[in-house]
Amino acid sequence: MVHVLSIPEFCLVVLIGASGAGKSTFARKHFRETEAISSDHCRGLVSDDETDQSVSADAFDIVRAVADKRLKNRRLAVIDATNVRAADRKMWIDLAKRWHAMPVAIVLDPGADVCIDRNSRRPDRQMEPDLPRRMVEEIRRGLSGLEKEGFRRVHILKGVAEIDDAQIEREPLAPDRRDLTGPFDIIGDVHGCCDELEQLLDKLGYRVEWSDRNGEREVSVTPPPGRTAVFVGDLVDRGPRTPDVLRLAMSLVEAGDGLVVEGNHENKLSRWMDGRDVKVGNGLQASIDQIKSESAAFRARARDFLAQMPSHWWLDGGKLCVAHAGLKEEHIGRISGIVRSFALYGETTGETDEFGHPERLNWADSYRGQAAVVYGHVAQREAVWLHETICLDTGCVFGGKLTALRWPERELVSVPAARAYFAAKRAIFQDPPA
Repeated sequence: MVHVLSIPEFCLVVLIGASGAGKSTFARKHFRETEAISSDHCRGLVSDDETDQSVSADAFDIVRAVADKRLKNRRLAVIDATNVRAADRKMWIDLAKRWHAMPVAIVLDPGADVCIDRNSRRPDRQMEPDLPRRMVEEIRRGLSGLEKEGFRRVHILKGVAEIDDAQIEREPLAPDRRDLTGPFDIIGDVHGCCDELEQLLDKLGYRVEWSDRNGEREVSVTPPPGRTAVFVGDLVDRGPRTPDVLRLAMSLVEAGDGLVVEGNHENKLSRWMDGRDVKVGNGLQASIDQIKSESAAFRARARDFLAQMPSHWWLDGGKLCVAHAGLKEEHIGRISGIVRSFALYGETTGETDEFGHPERLNWADSYRGQAAVVYGHVAQREAVWLHETICLDTGCVFGGKLTALRWPERELVSVPAARAYFAAKRAIFQDPPA
């Protein structure tokens, strides 16, 4: 029976198994030579003897250094070592967290007798005969705690046949759609301003048609041939037509003609729709009032839509990244709580201003990545490029305008707001970067 082990195409794989479990054989079979980092091989690099346990500390310095550089460069890395104890595995969990890589455990347990027999037939492997049995016992005691240690996926292979029949299946991470090359129409923060969104879509060449079916309001959106609409988040709150904005976005996404990323306002509305305790403020009440008047079917559809929004999209062969509040270069195409938090809120000092809002750092000023990062979140008077980043939030809901970026043309298209729909407690618009 074939056992398919699904792993992300970018992750840190930690092999766990007693001496003689077949870890190196498994690594050679399923991973590239450059991906697997063997502690035995590294012992040989520093001492010319792969079995010299006296140089283990130096050998693991090399294992850790190579894995660190591979993860930094967004390359899968496989740790080929026994990794018997939780303390041994902790440094790999910490390393994966540092580079926003998912830690994956693959446990090889062919049985203690198999390990003992294999070691006895290796003239280069001098060890106490019963040591593999003790290692197997310790590994088995720790199996139930692997997820608590921090492993996001755990695969356990028992017996020689199960190990031999295993197959590795790599899957792209959710934000990685480098295969989508556009062209794209990237739309800034809408905040419930559906009138302006319809005008902007019309200006971009999209046809929007509304209808009623069995008492449900529906919309059909036809894009220009080949083009895809991408929303930078904050579709909701503050403005007068949040449900219709959601209908437009859902229609595009469901038809395969649109993409969305989660904004901080979607995140909060989603939590409210899940019945969680949230502070109702900063425009959320407008969405609540409007959504309460919608049908149960619409609310269920919107709830699912909000819950499935990704933190960011990595597009066009790696040339383009779209995230609500932006992303640092080392975050792009990766998944972690830190990445999602930055994508939702940007970078802050940890302090708040006189109005209770977080003080923001201008992450874009130091950005030097190769991918263009298109974002929103903080209202600007004008959308201006800065170090291959551009903020498309031009404050439509505050009386500014709604702006889109045509990609790869890099053409900006805007429509003015009909009026200011939301009064802020402080000055909202920031001057564009110099």
